[in-house]
Amino acid sequence: MLREEFRSHATYSGTERFLSFPFFVFFISATIGLTLNRISEAVSLEELATFAHLSAFIYGLSVGAFGLMGRQYLERRYGRSNYLVAMPFLLPMSFRKTFLGIYLRDAVFYVILLLVPATLGIAAVAPVMGFSLVSIGLFFVAVLATFMVGLSLSFLASVLFIRSTPVFLALTAFVASVFVLHLATGSPALNEILMPVEFQMNVRPLGADTEAAVVSLVLSGAMALAMTIGACALVTIRLESSSQMYPSVLPSYHERLPIARGLNRTLISKELVDLRRSGTVAKMFFSLVLPLLFLAFAAWFVNHGLAIPVGFNTVFYAAMVGFVGILMYNWLNNIDLSEYYSLIPVTVPQLIRVRVAVFLMLTLGISAFFVIGISIINGDTELLWLALIVMFVTSLYMAALTAYLTGLKTNTFLFDTSILAKFSIMSFLPDVCLTILSFSLLSNWVAASSGISLVLFSMLFTTWILYRGIESKWRTTSFATG
Repeated sequence: MLREEFRSHATYSGTERFLSFPFFVFFISATIGLTLNRISEAVSLEELATFAHLSAFIYGLSVGAFGLMGRQYLERRYGRSNYLVAMPFLLPMSFRKTFLGIYLRDAVFYVILLLVPATLGIAAVAPVMGFSLVSIGLFFVAVLATFMVGLSLSFLASVLFIRSTPVFLALTAFVASVFVLHLATGSPALNEILMPVEFQMNVRPLGADTEAAVVSLVLSGAMALAMTIGACALVTIRLESSSQMYPSVLPSYHERLPIARGLNRTLISKELVDLRRSGTVAKMFFSLVLPLLFLAFAAWFVNHGLAIPVGFNTVFYAAMVGFVGILMYNWLNNIDLSEYYSLIPVTVPQLIRVRVAVFLMLTLGISAFFVIGISIINGDTELLWLALIVMFVTSLYMAALTAYLTGLKTNTFLFDTSILAKFSIMSFLPDVCLTILSFSLLSNWVAASSGISLVLFSMLFTTWILYRGIESKWRTTSFATG
């Protein structure tokens, strides 16, 4: 299974480029380590560690959601190849053992891919910065435990999703309510929700209570183990591939689309039908809403939990919404394989542009709703008009950038270090500019608004260039290679 996961990524980006991804993480981590002393002057190590654990928990949740894609794995084949999760249909293998294998594969694969090089990056600068290697090792153990708790919870949730949707929704609502209570009232405390945080606070360099640290680490391991055992016990004997009948809605979609003509209109209608047929809309909705909620929590945590006076306003949120929303473009490229388009007169650039249009149709309404809600909550509705413009332009820019760089293989190509570097630079620079300028709106409106206008104009011009470049970049690409 580790070999399968490696091949699935290396096939598209190339073995050398994929293997360079951990080195990219190592470099970023080492850079952060070199500036950690300066950062800790404004934010304490306890607060930085807490934020790292929340990130590791969300990372574990996202990695362990493979069960939500289970039926799609069974139905997909790459030519003569198939996923190992489908092999119990053909070989004397149980789904229970297969799902446990997937869980262990993800635990090993993504720890080595991200957590290990991130830790080694900090360790590499330890002699220069005076960090304790023991403290770095304990931090790795704590973050690893948090990651495993998130992974195990997601593993359990994905199995419940297969067995019973109402039970899955009940578990999701319970976990969400616990974190909402923590945000609203401070009770339960975060170290009571995530026991690895308690371990972190009782070991070097944040504490020295060995007994409490050992107890919390044991409880963390027991929690992850209990959820894993429960998930394995609940795995169904067979993961059935369901079939349903749907009404013929393509003609009605085609008639109600005034935004396109000819073949593009038909393809957009087909993409909308595929979204409805696959049930992907709900997954896309949560993939957008959850990061936006996490963004709101992060801003709240900085302003109130850390008591750092940062001028988060609606324009800042609008910029972040535009950048986060691109997560939904990846889902459009994961509904079905695209090889069958080779049989009809459609080109790869044409399908890319169609999916960009569908992405904008799906995200702009949700993003605008979120921005409007944030402006009302923050009480700065006078900035709403500017915020909506910023959200719209950033959404266009990120859609064109992602489509140009990754085509129809967004998820795999972003593990290509050269593409990831281009994506990071081209998204980071306007993001930083908009963030800094948004903080200056209240103190110097004329200069800040002029700067924002200049950045937005530059993004629109770049969007036009990237969108036009899709044709030349992808016209010689086949649907088989993406």
